[in-house]
Amino acid sequence: MSDSRDLTTGATWQKLLQLAGPMIFGIIAVISVSLIDTYYVGQLGTQQLTALSFTFPVTLTVSNLAIGLGAGASSVVSRAVGAADKDDAKRLATDSLVLALILVICVATAGYFAIDPLFALLGASGETLEMIGQYMRIWFLAIPLLVVPIVANSIVRAVGDTFWPSVVMVSSALTNIAITPVFIFGLGPIPPFGIQGAAIGTLLAWLVTVFGAFALVAWREKMLLFEIPRMHTLFKSWTRVLAVGIPASVGNAVNPIGIAAVTAILAGFSEVIVAGFGVATRVESLAVIPMLALSSAIGPFTGQNWGAGKCDRVGEALKISYVICAAWAGILALFFWVAAEPIIGVFSQEAKVISAASTYLAIVPLSLWGYGVVIITAGAFNAIGRSHFGLGLYLIRTAAFYVPFSYIASLLAGSDAVFYGIAIANGLAGLVVGGFALYWLGNHNAPAAQTA
Repeated sequence: MSDSRDLTTGATWQKLLQLAGPMIFGIIAVISVSLIDTYYVGQLGTQQLTALSFTFPVTLTVSNLAIGLGAGASSVVSRAVGAADKDDAKRLATDSLVLALILVICVATAGYFAIDPLFALLGASGETLEMIGQYMRIWFLAIPLLVVPIVANSIVRAVGDTFWPSVVMVSSALTNIAITPVFIFGLGPIPPFGIQGAAIGTLLAWLVTVFGAFALVAWREKMLLFEIPRMHTLFKSWTRVLAVGIPASVGNAVNPIGIAAVTAILAGFSEVIVAGFGVATRVESLAVIPMLALSSAIGPFTGQNWGAGKCDRVGEALKISYVICAAWAGILALFFWVAAEPIIGVFSQEAKVISAASTYLAIVPLSLWGYGVVIITAGAFNAIGRSHFGLGLYLIRTAAFYVPFSYIASLLAGSDAVFYGIAIANGLAGLVVGGFALYWLGNHNAPAAQTA
């Protein structure tokens, strides 16, 4: 392994920057797809925008399940790399991809046949529910094209390379941005598909991701074994990946499930409020990119250092990340205080949508440091094989604070108060999670040269 990919030596902040820097561009590209879809669908009308807003928690939940599997693969592979066991790393990488393919087919099939009852449960009805079905039926057919590459890119990052996975993400996003308006509004022989066109554009763009990710993991990194393993070897690998992947998947799904619960709470006020909340959370997802990049970087950094028995570097990386989260949240609060309304106006001209989304962005961003602390800390615990801790941290934020505070606020003072409840939940979660992580790491040492 080259020095640039060896994360167990050198200044911690430099290694984090080396990992997180390329990921910022990759994540910007991926999230921009959601924003572009929101922009173009918003041109179709408020009802279409509302339908797309209802899909966000569900699509994010399924995507985060894939990210959880990627976390499981990254955890075991990075620790094997840190322990200098290349053969084990290849075996785990190969078996992780097979597992991801099997699981995503099962999830996509179940989701496809549960669209109407699922979104009816979230509060959608009538023509809005019909539009959701048009979008989600294509999306569920396409999701295998995303899940397997997510795991493949996680494997490449585990060996210390975040540049080329980001190139793949950017290429896919540019493809999506270019072709999505064509299928939404029509062009030449291509008829207008409306909201369905957003899903078609996504499907075609994900084809780019499939080819790019496999080219990296199979040919550039040579991390795949093209041989049929014995069943007991396969099940052993799957057990090791799922030991991290299942709690990580559930943990990653907790946040969008929480968003779905708050969406249902806000649906009790009006669908226009739901549309505003949906736009605001999409804008927010772009705003927290540095935190998301750090949460992606902390995994391979922590995994390699834990595998090499260097626990002190893990604690140092978390402290640096927490400071960055606090500084970035302050910048976001100032920015949205001034710019929230004109930004939201790009996505919708409906006055009530603009009002709801702008109110959210005036209240919540200052608290996002707490959200950053949670996702970064969970990523670190996933990487060292303590994914049950990572799941617990997500549950603390969402089940103990985010949803209860939002519900109580809705009962006491209306829809705007829900946003204050979210802000308080983020702040409390950051204090609890950050304090726990630093205390735990201060009282535990990594076993030297552990592989899994």
